Amino acid sequence: MTTTSPEAGSSRFQEESKPPQNQSRHAARVLALQVLFQWDFHGTAEFWKDEFWSHQRVTSQVQGFAEQLVEGVQANRQELDRLISQYAKNWTIDRMPVVDRTILRQALFELIWLPDVPAKVSVNEALQLAKSFADEDTKGFVNGILDQVLKQDPRLQEKRTAISQNSGNPPKETILFTAGNQTLPTPDD
Repeated sequence: MTTTSPEAGSSRFQEESKPPQNQSRHAARVLALQVLFQWDFHGTAEFWKDEFWSHQRVTSQVQGFAEQLVEGVQANRQELDRLISQYAKNWTIDRMPVVDRTILRQALFELIWLPDVPAKVSVNEALQLAKSFADEDTKGFVNGILDQVLKQDPRLQEKRTAISQNSGNPPKETILFTAGNQTLPTPDD
């Protein structure tokens, strides 16, 4: 590692200090969570968002991914909240802690609208955020909802298939039974 300080603006320092993409994306998810939390809490980001970014020392790649998450959640909030409400038993969106619903919105946006992000990564990152920013119960709550959406939402068929291909098991909905010459769907269908 070079001894050039980050304040010096050395391109060599910037090159050597760039984190791998998975760390960059994790940092972006943390920042997006912070912005979305404030947005949910205050109902707007108009007065503080620029100041927030002025205090962050992140690459344009990190900020870009964070802003993609923030804008995606904001643009799809109604659909995200509908999904959360559909799978959150005995909970309404308004009763959930702000951090819980923010983590869920962000992870669901990734699952549904970012095809380049594997489902396993979205879920694991959401659980990591829950571990870092919420209580122990939140991890189970978030995992349960994301698992149900992943299993049941038709928009996630490709991601379910990718999971099964990586694990060597066919996705549950494509497991077929044969009876003589007939192929029958699974009993769950």
